[in-house]
Amino acid sequence: MKGSYSITVQNKRIRYDFQIRRNITVIRGNSATGKTTLIDMIREHYEEGENSAVELRCDKQCAVIDGRSWKGQLSDLSDSIVFIDEGNQFVFSDEFASFIQKTDNYYVIVSREGIPSLPYSVDEIYGIRNSGKYGSLKRTYNEFYHLYEKSDFSVPVIPDTIITEDSNLYPGTCSK
Repeated sequence: MKGSYSITVQNKRIRYDFQIRRNITVIRGNSATGKTTLIDMIREHYEEGENSAVELRCDKQCAVIDGRSWKGQLSDLSDSIVFIDEGNQFVFSDEFASFIQKTDNYYVIVSREGIPSLPYSVDEIYGIRNSGKYGSLKRTYNEFYHLYEKSDFSVPVIPDTIITEDSNLYPGTCSK
């Protein structure tokens, strides 16, 4: 998959509007911010379809995977946006990182921790907050926000040392 995809997930009480721009997006945040609620709503729509109380609008199929059967679940998905909730330890494995590189899906992963085995952009790490867009109504409108804004880095970083891999050096040595 290439490109950006808009996703709207809503029921009578809550609404999420967000965009997925890269193949790996990470959602982080404290308890009770709506991360798992988002995943549960997508799962309900994926399993129940039009019979669910959840409306999902996206140009791509959205699915939720979890548990020990994650490989089988992923094998059945192509050209989709795959959501994974926190607590799924397979996300931290090298096997998962290798497996998803061979797929054409986008991945949205909820995790409070960094995921060192996956190459994701700092620009695609989001939190969820209540925007108050529906202020006086019962429905809650939730929006994604960048956890790390470019404006957070107002002073340029000038490192003392940069370590790089150089194929012309002997193993175990580095150059400055």
